[in-house]
Amino acid sequence: MTWVLFVAGAVLSWGMYGPALHKGQLQLGNPLRALLCVGIAYFLVGVLVPVVTLSTQGQLNGFNTSGSIQATLGGALGALGAVFIIFAFKFGGMPVYVMPLVFGGAPVVNVLFTMLTHPPKNPINPMLYVGFLFAVLGAGLVLYYKPTS
Repeated sequence: MTWVLFVAGAVLSWGMYGPALHKGQLQLGNPLRALLCVGIAYFLVGVLVPVVTLSTQGQLNGFNTSGSIQATLGGALGALGAVFIIFAFKFGGMPVYVMPLVFGGAPVVNVLFTMLTHPPKNPINPMLYVGFLFAVLGAGLVLYYKPTS
């Protein structure tokens, strides 16, 4: 059950990501400056931490082409998501709207894409579609009843 702690860490990190990024973007005056800072953070966290950790474990070798391509594609999709969020903010979106839409829609896309790339072995339970509906309705309710400032 240790994985649940890491899920909680991702929820907290990504839950604060949008507001922090939006504030930084406003203070920097140009969304591309914010994106550059995101890239620097990705480098510091996503490159230096594994290089140091893998080096201390003697595991800085053994990469294969297929896994490297897939993992790099995943990283590029994550970075591209940051680009889209930054430009959503640039064109008037506020974190209170942008992030619930992203985090409400992303799980639905995740399940659909996973089903496409790894077709289910058993028939799909119709409750899955109820879950999709709840995800969309949940994001809508969060947006409709958001606190006003």
